[in-house]
Amino acid sequence: MKIEHKRLSALMIAFSMVLALSACGGGNAASDDKNQDPAAAADSGKVKLKVYAQHFDEDTKGPFDYAVEELKKEMPNVEIELDSAVQDGNQKLKTYAATGNMPDVYFTDWPTLQTFAKSKNVELLDDYESTAQYKQNLNPGVESRLIAPDGHVYAYPDTGIEFQLIYYNKSIFDKVGIAVPIKTIDELAEAAKKLKAAGYIPMSIFGKEKWISAAFYNGLVTREQAAGFGALEAQGVTELPQAFVTAAEQMKQLQEAGLFDANATNTNYDQASSQFYQGKSAMFVNGQWEIYSSEEKLGDQVDWMYWPAKDEATYEQSKYNIDGAGSPQGYAVSPGSKNKETAVKVAAFLAAKSAEYKYSKLGSPIISPKTDKPIAADVPVMMQRIATELLPNAKEYAKLLSNTQIQNAINDNTQNLLVDGFATENFITNLNRTLGKENQ
Repeated sequence: MKIEHKRLSALMIAFSMVLALSACGGGNAASDDKNQDPAAAADSGKVKLKVYAQHFDEDTKGPFDYAVEELKKEMPNVEIELDSAVQDGNQKLKTYAATGNMPDVYFTDWPTLQTFAKSKNVELLDDYESTAQYKQNLNPGVESRLIAPDGHVYAYPDTGIEFQLIYYNKSIFDKVGIAVPIKTIDELAEAAKKLKAAGYIPMSIFGKEKWISAAFYNGLVTREQAAGFGALEAQGVTELPQAFVTAAEQMKQLQEAGLFDANATNTNYDQASSQFYQGKSAMFVNGQWEIYSSEEKLGDQVDWMYWPAKDEATYEQSKYNIDGAGSPQGYAVSPGSKNKETAVKVAAFLAAKSAEYKYSKLGSPIISPKTDKPIAADVPVMMQRIATELLPNAKEYAKLLSNTQIQNAINDNTQNLLVDGFATENFITNLNRTLGKENQ
């Protein structure tokens, strides 16, 4: 049953006022460029754009549908054809690129944008008026979401710097007799053993998508190295630093304790989340965006915890190191679009209005562009904790890893750590080989 949320605390209200300060409107960036495409004018003023976007649950449908409805008011000559994204590590989108069938506008992440930049499947947005307006309207501290490490702009972001959390079912923990907070790796391993003995999957993880196993590993890394994966690009790093070795050993310890389901690497998001929502698993790992779905399905029985560390002292020192990096992502445009000028404006508009929805309707403070819309929603208690407890005390966000070869090696090998038969030594050897090649 869905519970009624508590109202915002005074601190949350203050935090929201900071975000809204000097706002200049959520969607203006997308509509200031008045030049009409020749292709659009030739089509009786009607422009059809195919948009590949996340639209697979309430948390993704709401922002997109709201943005499209607002677009109809602002740009009534534009018709959106939605192509729903699949949670497949962007494989569907990469297939479009390989076959020359790119949508006009698409939502994707930084690794995919890097690949598409090399293959000329993403429009460089540096010189568009929409980009200049978007830069002016950014919230402080989120520049890395828009401007890539190479200085270019490839996509318009809606969210701010996102991060991963461990969610847990309080009822199951109480039933099995597991105390919170769990501060150490040993405590989490013991909890996994108790939960498994009681017939539960200790933690659901959609390990079929490699990024989530990498994110779990990075959460452990940040207990020892606040910069996370970004530390691997420091000059002269040709072997895994000790923090990364320790995290790999810890992840393997947890796997051997039965934390992950034996079929984890073949489990997708829908399957993993269903296990958690149905009370079959006691924990779930995902980004902070998961708060809304978990609260809807589990009410006040769900909460999130900080990443554990090797000991309590390290936990207390590092709990506010955040497992998330401000890598570029968002709505990008295909260079092959027949209505490219309009597509750019629409991409910026969709991103800005999606952010507006997340802030005003969902109460999320984690957005890139400013908005002058007030928070009109009750905010989940878990999000209140983010806004009043975690973000004000944040020490450091993990740094962006831009080297795709190193990132791919991490993705492959952390996924392998989820299963039997893959030793920590294999992980270290494989990563050292990659680091030796890339950082020499």
